Amino acid sequence: MLLKELSGFASPLSDNQANQLKQAAAELSPQQLAWVSGYFYGISQNNTAVSAPNAVTATGPATQLTIIFASQTGNAKGVAKQIHAKVEEQGFQVKLYDAADYKLKNLKNETHLIIVASTNGEGEVPDNAIEFYDYLNSKKAPKLDHLQYAVVGLGDSSYEFFCQTGKDFDAALSKLGARAFIDRIDCDLDYDTSVTQWQSTALNKIAEFFKESTTEATSAVVPLSVSSSGAQYSKQSPYTATLLTNQKITGRDSTKDVRHIEIDLEESGITYQPGDALGVWYKNDQQLVDSILATTSIDKEQTIELDDQTITINQALLEFFEITSSNPQFVTQYAQYSDSKKLLKLVEDKNKLREYAAKTQIIDVIAEKKAKLTAQQLISMLRRLTPRLYSISSSQAEVDEEVHLTVGVVEYDTNKGKRVGGASGFLSSGLQEGEEVKVFIEHNNNFKLPSDDNTPVIMIGPGTGIAPFRSFLQERDARQAQGKNWLVFGDRTFAQDFLYQVEFQRYLKDGLLSQLDVAFSRDGANKVYVQDKLKQNAEQLWQWLQEGAHLYVCGDAERMAKDVQTTLLDIAQQQGGLTPENAEEWLKDLRKQKRYQRDVY
Repeated sequence: MLLKELSGFASPLSDNQANQLKQAAAELSPQQLAWVSGYFYGISQNNTAVSAPNAVTATGPATQLTIIFASQTGNAKGVAKQIHAKVEEQGFQVKLYDAADYKLKNLKNETHLIIVASTNGEGEVPDNAIEFYDYLNSKKAPKLDHLQYAVVGLGDSSYEFFCQTGKDFDAALSKLGARAFIDRIDCDLDYDTSVTQWQSTALNKIAEFFKESTTEATSAVVPLSVSSSGAQYSKQSPYTATLLTNQKITGRDSTKDVRHIEIDLEESGITYQPGDALGVWYKNDQQLVDSILATTSIDKEQTIELDDQTITINQALLEFFEITSSNPQFVTQYAQYSDSKKLLKLVEDKNKLREYAAKTQIIDVIAEKKAKLTAQQLISMLRRLTPRLYSISSSQAEVDEEVHLTVGVVEYDTNKGKRVGGASGFLSSGLQEGEEVKVFIEHNNNFKLPSDDNTPVIMIGPGTGIAPFRSFLQERDARQAQGKNWLVFGDRTFAQDFLYQVEFQRYLKDGLLSQLDVAFSRDGANKVYVQDKLKQNAEQLWQWLQEGAHLYVCGDAERMAKDVQTTLLDIAQQQGGLTPENAEEWLKDLRKQKRYQRDVY
């Protein structure tokens, strides 16, 4: 009998039973279907279970663990995959879902759930989880008294709304009656150690659930699913590539230093898509290491224990710890060590503390008042080094076994000397052409070209936010996409800061770019920004969106992205006649449809 016949008049099953069987069968391979067929036949003949090799005893509701990730740039996805792999190693049934792919109606049937959630920008939900988040907080959400859950939150403690998405998921599940089987963990940027420790405790709890279920189980059996091994290279196992090109692409008189970086991926087998990011592991500057050690009166040959090995403090600071960007936790701890009145006063005001930490490097924090530290005390205050993610500015259809980046060098002068960013300084001056750099691809499914090449595309990318749109245009060119392309670029001056000017003007001449609008804020009496160009073309922008255009924004989250979003809401009200509330819903719907995507930082 075919599945479609189950609901027919001759079927002995109820509609609900038939639907459940259809759903279960849809997830099985032909081999599994054949096995299940024999298993059910055995039950019908003997009313006893049939065993099979390489199978796990199904134990009723508690034998299925579901993991859902809410991820913007890929970190939460990576953590979720790590937990998924560990649970599978224990031989337990577990399913892993992107929040965007999870069927909301299945939530009421879950018994054990783990949510791994990152926080996007200022407390915002990642794009892939908007519907799931809204559902949990709506009247449609079911009672979840039978559900036990856990939440892993990822974030950056430098922001006011640290791990807010994870906190919100925790609160929503609890409000619906679900019970946390382990306390929520809120992880900072250097989350690896925290997640590993949490995971160990969580796995013990999960093992208890499965053990309890087994004692009460029926003897039905379900074959284990096989998961893919994933990419060969990752954050934990990067590829050692070679720097091919390091070219400054801002003018001699520009106030900015922007580099076009080309990296060789030859014979690595690494593939990426426009919209993905490249993770770069970098080394710190030796002069900066020397300055920090001198200021804290630590001998560079002192040793520390790190990851079950003994190394010098010099090597630790060069390769394993973040020593450029400060953070509120470091300032707070150093204030206590140094007894600095200025720092202790800052600690009392969280907003001022965050503002100070965001604009002050570690070397300048410890210079506020020198304190003699031991090597172990110093590293106890530092975050572990984490790779920097850069939006890829090339399409493999154009550059083959290379990957290109557009890197703005973070540098500024203080009364104590010049300060340079860790990763951008490494790529611009710490690494020479021909030398090695460890990299990996961070796939970003929340920033992708439309699958239909006929779809119009609007790209808004000032400064180094232009990076992914260079890759978008290379890809659309290679695919001979027929959809219109509109680029809005902004920077300080036309003469010094028009990144990739020749390329974009050629695309405009060849017709790949249907429209190119530029905003150079320092070239006229009045400052003009990308959002001003949107306002000037409001009617046309609204028309493109009515025609199904996808709109992308990349760049600064603090000002530009907020100003662009405000402008979009204004245009919806002016051109579409929407109320402010309806404009908000319209924009949210665009995000849910993946027609409004942002890569902001």
